[in-house]
Amino acid sequence: MPPQAPHWWSSPPNDADLDYGFDSDDGDRFNPDPQRQNPDTEDKGVRGNMATWLQRQVGSQPTQLITTAVLSGAAVAGAIFGYQAFRRKEAVHDLKASIPEIDERHHAEKLTQFGAAASDVQLSKEDERSTALARRAQQGDYDDDLVLEQLARNRVFLTDEGLARLRSSFIVVVGCGGVGSHAAAALARSGVSKIRLIDFDQVTLSSLNRHAVATLADVGTPKVHCIRRRLEQIAPWVMFDCRNELFGKSVAETLLGPWTLTHDGEGHRPDYVLDCIDNIASKVDLLYYCHTNSLPVISSMGAGCKSDPTRIAVGDISRSTDDPLSRSTRRRLKAMGVSSGVAAVFSTEKPGPGKASLLPLPENEYAKGQVGELGVLPDFRVRILPVLGTMPAVFGYTVANHVICSVTGYPIEYSMSTKGRDKVYDGIIAFIQNLYERLVRQVAGQDPIGLRLPVTKDDIAFLVEDVWRGKSAVSGLGNRLVLVPWQVPPTGFRLNLALEKEGQKTAALELDQLVCMTKEEAARHEREVLRDGKNVSEIYDAAVLQRVDMRKKEARAYEQYR
Repeated sequence: MPPQAPHWWSSPPNDADLDYGFDSDDGDRFNPDPQRQNPDTEDKGVRGNMATWLQRQVGSQPTQLITTAVLSGAAVAGAIFGYQAFRRKEAVHDLKASIPEIDERHHAEKLTQFGAAASDVQLSKEDERSTALARRAQQGDYDDDLVLEQLARNRVFLTDEGLARLRSSFIVVVGCGGVGSHAAAALARSGVSKIRLIDFDQVTLSSLNRHAVATLADVGTPKVHCIRRRLEQIAPWVMFDCRNELFGKSVAETLLGPWTLTHDGEGHRPDYVLDCIDNIASKVDLLYYCHTNSLPVISSMGAGCKSDPTRIAVGDISRSTDDPLSRSTRRRLKAMGVSSGVAAVFSTEKPGPGKASLLPLPENEYAKGQVGELGVLPDFRVRILPVLGTMPAVFGYTVANHVICSVTGYPIEYSMSTKGRDKVYDGIIAFIQNLYERLVRQVAGQDPIGLRLPVTKDDIAFLVEDVWRGKSAVSGLGNRLVLVPWQVPPTGFRLNLALEKEGQKTAALELDQLVCMTKEEAARHEREVLRDGKNVSEIYDAAVLQRVDMRKKEARAYEQYR
């Protein structure tokens, strides 16, 4: 047999291998002759050794298998991606082919700068008939007796004079989503004849869980035109001035300017502005403009993550709590010099275990770029806020109710919800107890130990909230409130000792004689009336005396229904 060529691993080492080789275990270089000092020779040895090592590795069977696998995977991936790209191209082609040519049957318009439909969509036959009827009604071709018949319940409630004021009013609704749509619907149904709707957005599928009038057919259409189209089918005589625009300070003067749609009422400034915006920047711009230009405005705070309709309150924005939207709005307005004087609808419901909350932004959203760049528009939220569909409706109707009563002159006096005020009522009971103990000891000269007053927490809530509307009878303030006897009882402050044998003592206390004051006013009243015996007419003016007398009568009338 001819001699076989030796394998590469059995070949004798060459000079380069002897000079600079590689350790078989860890690949570290070693120098068998550390005394050598010729750098050129050493460099040639390294290059030759590296080239030999690479040749040996390339020729090995494992390396060839790995290379084949990598190339095969790349080929398969390229085929998959190429097929997907081809399918996408086909899908886009089919989609474009399915779009009909624009003609009389297929109408199209350019989108707005916000990506929404620029104006109304093609109407159905039913909508066309309703729109034609509305145009005739708005031009006067509608019997006024029919209007009054439709508004009959409002008419007997508000009186003819009040309804006439409402029908001639001009109301602006800014924000036509869940809150604004319900508010606009209530205003139109109640008799308001001139309504301006302002919103840049369009109806989406997710809008339908809380929007007052939108249907599936309205998805993709501007919210302002959706509301107009639907409400004209209910109250065809109402004129809607639709502004498919984003509210901001640069356009505030135009959007909140006088009525211009018809000659009837032309030049009429808004009687009321409804803030139903959920974007803080636009909200602050609107409230600041109205406040500085003396336009009556009421603002709806956040309905998201709320579920208790009994906690909704109406009051000055400075009293709104437990709501991130309200807090941010107050802070920005305060920085602009407005800390009060803006009416607001807000919820006092507090967050708690198991309740909905705003979820953190997912990491994959952060990876897309700066959070501020993820919204549809600057300063717009990028997360979906949990909303129970009923709550925006409650907020919207509360806002509309305030406007209707204010415009017609119907008396309204709000009080904060009694829920969550147990500590306040406990403090008032303790104040009355201490007051009577002092008067019994110092005025009547008796021992007050064991004194029990016939008053409960429910009694205090009834008096403070229902009778006195959460305000002082003297100054109208709503802070640091207490209840004090208006006058010295006929029997004085002497104890009733009938129950003394049972270890209890009582004093004369009639609920309708307790009057709401601040602590400072109560201290003066105790000193001058209850101790010195002055007549209340010597201390208070006629307006206070009349108010107290009226509320005491109300307390006696209400008592029979408790």
